[in-house]
Amino acid sequence: MDDDKETAELKQCMEIIPNEEEVTIDVIPLAVKSPRIVDWKIHKKGKKSYYQIIRADRKSQMYRIFSQMIKSFDREDLEDLYKLVKARYGSTKPVENMDYLLWNDMKIMFEAHVEDEVWKLQNRYKVLEWKLYDSYGVQFLRMQSMQIYMLVEKKYPLTPPTLLMMLEKKLQIDYESEMAYQLYKLIIKQLKK
Repeated sequence: MDDDKETAELKQCMEIIPNEEEVTIDVIPLAVKSPRIVDWKIHKKGKKSYYQIIRADRKSQMYRIFSQMIKSFDREDLEDLYKLVKARYGSTKPVENMDYLLWNDMKIMFEAHVEDEVWKLQNRYKVLEWKLYDSYGVQFLRMQSMQIYMLVEKKYPLTPPTLLMMLEKKLQIDYESEMAYQLYKLIIKQLKK
């Protein structure tokens, strides 16, 4: 009985927005799955810069911004790219603007530290959007002057005001999932501390 009541309360905190652009596939045959990511480069075309993601079969794909890239990745792709970025910039910060943005997004996602600037600034900004990408376990938080990508299973130094704004905004999901419920429970637990 309590589980049904809790589930009903959690459903009120979610907004299901089916993504008609994407087709969800639970199982991808190995023959169809793209090879692993082996490198990335910044490709410039005129005044525009693109991330060029290179796979083991030497095929590549261009992405203008990180959010486009992440929507076409799976969890393995994210982890591969993170390892490559960490290997290249483990002890130094990138100089190129696009490389810095990629390094920063990946660092926040995989190695969040309380001292990171993004966590210090979060109370200055209003939460505009909160989404869950269930297929690869990433939540996306868009605030007035920043975007944060976070792994669902990790705890991040989000402040109570930010957590409350997230709950007020409602979590945008493509479909109901256990991951969405677990994420809500984790946030409510953090607020009760």
